[in-house]
Amino acid sequence: MGCGPSRGFVSGRPAAAIPAGAPPHPRPREPGLFGVTLITPVPADHSPQARAGAGFDRTRFTIDFDREQATCPQGQTSSTWNPATQRGTDTIVITFATATCGPCPVREQCTTSRTRRRQITVHPRAVHEAQRAARADQETKDWQAKYALRAGVEGTIRQGIAVTDLRHARYRGLAKTHLQHVFSAVALNLIRLDAWWNGHPLDRTRTSHLTRLEHALAA
Repeated sequence: MGCGPSRGFVSGRPAAAIPAGAPPHPRPREPGLFGVTLITPVPADHSPQARAGAGFDRTRFTIDFDREQATCPQGQTSSTWNPATQRGTDTIVITFATATCGPCPVREQCTTSRTRRRQITVHPRAVHEAQRAARADQETKDWQAKYALRAGVEGTIRQGIAVTDLRHARYRGLAKTHLQHVFSAVALNLIRLDAWWNGHPLDRTRTSHLTRLEHALAA
């Protein structure tokens, strides 16, 4: 077995941050599967309550996987627990009874559903617990210091693509392509030395359209 990195820095949205071996058929991108720990932000909760910063988002519910039920902030338990597949991902849809949610005095802080009841969707236990731990970890200074390493790498890759067109091989054959990469690296080093000597800061890493949309939704 070949040697690979022990940590992988990615820009977000892993299939679902999960420890290796947890699901019956783990996907290749799951961290830990090959002894690699993904260091990546866990996607934000885009529920109306989370975006508004008010009301009861999913984190306010206690999930009991052993009993297959959820408990809301008012102490009421769910009525149904239905495993499902959404966009190819295993999920669990948890629903509270209309008789429970209808007369609730804080229902407007919980749901705007016309059925007058709350429904939440969570990942299976291994995924849910891994994401909860990852969200807590990414708030620490240690995690943020580790992830900051990625910014420099992304800037270098972006500069290589924009300036030297690294994504395209100009020549046929591995030897000539390798020589192109060497010349590209030399050019980038000279550009960066010139910027450093003359006090010109490098451009910031480009923010993707998807990331900008995510920030807009969370605002």
